[in-house]
Amino acid sequence: MIEPPGSKAWLALHVEPVLDPDRPIIDPHHHLWRRHNHNYLLEDFWDDTQTGHRIEKTVFVECHAAYRQDGPEQLRSLGETQFAAEQAEQSEHQAKRATIAGIVGHVDLRLAENIIPILQMHIELAGGRFKGIRHAGARAIDPDGMTIIGKAPEGLYEDRKYRTGLRILGDMNLSFDTWHYHYQNDNFRDLAAACPDTVMILDHFGTPLGVGSFAKKRQSIFTTWQRDIEAIAKLDNVIAKLGGLAMPDNGFGWSERAYPASSDEFAELQAPYYSHAIDCFGPDRCMMESNFPVDKSSISYRVLYNGLKKIAAKYNDPEQSKLFYGTANRIYKLS
Repeated sequence: MIEPPGSKAWLALHVEPVLDPDRPIIDPHHHLWRRHNHNYLLEDFWDDTQTGHRIEKTVFVECHAAYRQDGPEQLRSLGETQFAAEQAEQSEHQAKRATIAGIVGHVDLRLAENIIPILQMHIELAGGRFKGIRHAGARAIDPDGMTIIGKAPEGLYEDRKYRTGLRILGDMNLSFDTWHYHYQNDNFRDLAAACPDTVMILDHFGTPLGVGSFAKKRQSIFTTWQRDIEAIAKLDNVIAKLGGLAMPDNGFGWSERAYPASSDEFAELQAPYYSHAIDCFGPDRCMMESNFPVDKSSISYRVLYNGLKKIAAKYNDPEQSKLFYGTANRIYKLS
């Protein structure tokens, strides 16, 4: 019997000893949710983080969880922030377990100046944990074979009101997270250049795709991606969040196998992406992320962080400390 990818039994088919277990880590990108066929709550997250690595603090990132079911549309995402804050408060009462220290919520930036009172509501609900918002620009132009289909409207990054809202985030000392696909990196660079006073956090490397019509184009996509990342890194308001490449849509195929990825496989295939991003941005503008539980369909939390540590091994200890802890702590103001 083949175990379902991402299940405990499937992930248990490959187990490794923990590397560098005493290194302090902030995981700056994970999700929690209640869904009709699959919950992933604090206890589930702890099942992953308590597998040997020293995960001290984390950041919850919006995923359309626990939205309010009624009331004005623009206020429904307050339900997610309240849900995340409740999970975060629970996390603070367990010693030696990961504490959810930051929350990245969602507000529609196209509300422009009208986002100010809504952001203040999120800040109040989060109890000092609200760090910014994510209003993703991902727009799938060919969704064939994809498991997560971005449905952002065409031209979102160029939208005048969207950019006004983004600048207001900077004025309020809040950060901006986004994710999109590799063919949108140029548009993101233009957006970041137009909003230089807002901290822009690029999630998941700009998501180089590897399924459907993109499946046989990995090298050409990688070459274009390298050029785009170099250009984006020249903008000093952009921070790179490194992870999320174990999603099925990246096309490495681990979620379709009878057994999960090993850290050696992970590091061998993905090190070129990490190394290029770190070389372009520098460790003080990069942070390692788990993107759990989404990447759990390919690899366990313990093995993932082993792979990240293997990739980071060529950097000196202060640089590794920035990648795994310092950059996230500083950018999200978690201290």
